[in-house]
Amino acid sequence: MTNKKILEVCLSPDLGGLELYMSNCSNELSKEFDVSCVVSTNSKLKDFIKNVKTFEIQRKSSFSFVSSFRLAKIIDQEDIDIVHLHWTKDIPIIVLAKLLSKRKPKIVQTRHMTMTRFKDDFYHNFLYKSIDTIICVTKALEDQINKFIPEKTRPKTKVIYLGANAPELLCDDKIEEFKKELEIGSAFIVGLVGRINEFKGQHLLIEAMKLLKEKELNIKAYIVGSAMNNEYLEKLKQQVKDYSLEDNIIFTGFTKEPTKFMQVSDVILMTSKNETFGLVTVEAMKVGTAVVGSNSGGVLEIIDDKESGLLFETGDFKDLASKIEMLYDDKELKNKLAKAGHKKANECFDSNKQFEKLNSFLKMI
Repeated sequence: MTNKKILEVCLSPDLGGLELYMSNCSNELSKEFDVSCVVSTNSKLKDFIKNVKTFEIQRKSSFSFVSSFRLAKIIDQEDIDIVHLHWTKDIPIIVLAKLLSKRKPKIVQTRHMTMTRFKDDFYHNFLYKSIDTIICVTKALEDQINKFIPEKTRPKTKVIYLGANAPELLCDDKIEEFKKELEIGSAFIVGLVGRINEFKGQHLLIEAMKLLKEKELNIKAYIVGSAMNNEYLEKLKQQVKDYSLEDNIIFTGFTKEPTKFMQVSDVILMTSKNETFGLVTVEAMKVGTAVVGSNSGGVLEIIDDKESGLLFETGDFKDLASKIEMLYDDKELKNKLAKAGHKKANECFDSNKQFEKLNSFLKMI
């Protein structure tokens, strides 16, 4: 184990891909480094971080001097060399903590969110000058960083894809057992896994299912995930009711076993408007399920259209319905795409391979 000390920080109160990646970093990097981590007092991450010293900070806003002072004390107390952050809203607290600390650690951000506007003002120049490196989860995101942050204040950039763990694969008997439990019968199963909010596009699946039902196709859809906005969830449920799709669309809520649903599905969708990466898509490919994603964002670096999956026009539920119908009608195509997708996920988006790259990078800085 190297003596380099890393502090993983994520003060987000949510529990999604970004937050779970932070917990994975804490667990995986501790095999090579001396790792501590900091979460918010209301964090849902605590149960996911194993055998790593964990500190809690109360976070009331992105500009909390008290939070920064507390973080600075942890940095000095633990002799931290690198602060690795994940949630963009944590940047002001961490930059201020660096200034308040005696150690003056390097700041590395793994950026999960897109950047859509110029950051050429005094405030952003001040923040980004204090960051050593931004790790971008896609090449498209790196292009955005280079476009929107002026060269004079732009941190170094490095592309390291997110990776999916080797899933626990169910045997055929277990899959059939789970299908019986879900009362699927002989239906073609469509899955949409992830946080329920408007950006993720669950409403597009409902509109597509309306068209598919009108064609009397034997299709069921499962929307798997917790709601980030109850108002949007209720709107979706009302939409299902208005279209008389109660028997065709099932909301399962949050599950700790998303890959289980992926394995009983014939196709997994990525309907987000502009997903930065799309880890769910990779996870589905890893279990050998065909995927359909919107033709924007990081999905374009994951799915090769008509080779490792299908792409539909972003926001176009009619095109989404046609892609689902294509796989419904052509089992051979579905299996071919699933096989190619499985191969690409293992070659390009394996968790162990990506953490090896992250380990090597952190050792060098």
